Amino acid sequence: MINRPSLLGACLAIGSLLSLTESAARAEVRLPALFSDNAVLQQGLPLPVWGWADEGEQVTVRFRDQTVTTMARDGKWMVRLAAVSAGGGPDTLTVTGQNTLTVKNVLIGEVWLCSGQSNMEFPLGRSFESGADVTNSVNPNIRLFHVPKLKAEGPVTDVKATWREAGPDSVRNFSAVGYYFGRDLEKARHVPVGMIESDWGGSPAEVWMKRTVLEANPRYITEILEKYLEDVKRYHEAHAAFEKSSAENKAAGKPVGRVPNPPAWRPTELYNGMIAPLIPYALKGALWYQGEANAGRAEQYRTLFADMIRNWRTDWAQGDFTFLTVQLAPFNPIKPDPAESTWAELREAQLLSTKVLPNAGMAVITDVGDPKDIHPTRKQPVGARLALAARGIAYGENIVYSGPVYKSMEVRDHQIALHFDHVGAGLEAREGALKGFAICGEDHKFVWADAIISGNEILVSHATVEKPVAVRYGWADCPVVNLWNKDGLPATPFRTDDFPMITAPKK
Repeated sequence: MINRPSLLGACLAIGSLLSLTESAARAEVRLPALFSDNAVLQQGLPLPVWGWADEGEQVTVRFRDQTVTTMARDGKWMVRLAAVSAGGGPDTLTVTGQNTLTVKNVLIGEVWLCSGQSNMEFPLGRSFESGADVTNSVNPNIRLFHVPKLKAEGPVTDVKATWREAGPDSVRNFSAVGYYFGRDLEKARHVPVGMIESDWGGSPAEVWMKRTVLEANPRYITEILEKYLEDVKRYHEAHAAFEKSSAENKAAGKPVGRVPNPPAWRPTELYNGMIAPLIPYALKGALWYQGEANAGRAEQYRTLFADMIRNWRTDWAQGDFTFLTVQLAPFNPIKPDPAESTWAELREAQLLSTKVLPNAGMAVITDVGDPKDIHPTRKQPVGARLALAARGIAYGENIVYSGPVYKSMEVRDHQIALHFDHVGAGLEAREGALKGFAICGEDHKFVWADAIISGNEILVSHATVEKPVAVRYGWADCPVVNLWNKDGLPATPFRTDDFPMITAPKK
């Protein structure tokens, strides 16, 4: 027979114990996942360190010779450590409140965020001839942090991940582009490198942006936010119609049909789930490989991409940190004649963003695409060219870090002379005569052109075009081109005209 008073006492005792345990848990100081063992902290910048604690709890952060104390407000706390230099270490970061947290094996070096869609997500283990690179990847000076995929309606505060030292187990499923970039940068700069991967295949740019940024532009309200609501409405209508018809078909013994798919992406959801929790972790810069999902809206992307970069820079509050993008690789069938191209327009939008914003650059990869595969596997040249751009833009090294970029043109009799920036040691055509140039007259009908290198100029002409108006280079979904500088970097596709874009909204 159960003694009820004893049972009641035991329950009360257990309740009291649970209450004390919950109270203790609430009192514990906590850190976000970014501050975990093996972390890399950015050198040369003030270092935000933050977390959670009870209201009014005193929190002390110790790192190297610094001790900074603050008090939790609204359950949160933050301190800023003074800038430190790479070297020495590994170090320990200690955070003390009601409890003490110790973050071990911390290095000071360079921290980069790599983001975008599937070509950034593409793992090292699946990239071209990467077996030896995976096997030989052990390097305690390279650390990797992989943000898990998360779609969120509102900004989240933390992620479930940890820093890992580079080695076969950690690099195999990490971004190939991100790893190759980090490997080259560590070798060139002789400092530890931390790479944060936050990407999702198929994602359009607007899902990586803050909602208030989209709402600040009337065009984005109409073309992105309101369009999403319309797509959701159509989906619900289609789903209701499907349920009705499937019930009728089922009763009649007929096939029920196919369930309609909801909209794949909701604006701002990946910013909320995969970017917001990383802010304000100190960074040197960001790498971005995306655009395929926006190729049908290249004219809009001209401003959207630049606004996304501004969005991130504003929210990090570090000034205009370096932002490097990868221009879209060649894809889709090669066309025999010059034609309009949504992918060419997207590449142009990427290029324009690097020109209108400070500390922005681009890796051109016209030589490593695949007309039959939107995911070209040769990622090592991509990471290498991004690392060159970082060395030139972010670190101010006196190196050639870009291929030729169109600057200006002039008409000379029956030909057009083109001038370029980033000529380096000079222009060259690889594997034969120059190809990929098209020219048009006043009729705006482009034909493949004859092009020759003359010093640092390129002279373009065609026998049937007596009064040339414009030149295009590599203007195709899958450009076949061969203009490089002698420093080993390919020229970006371009056009000299501003003829109407096929991706511009119809008026």
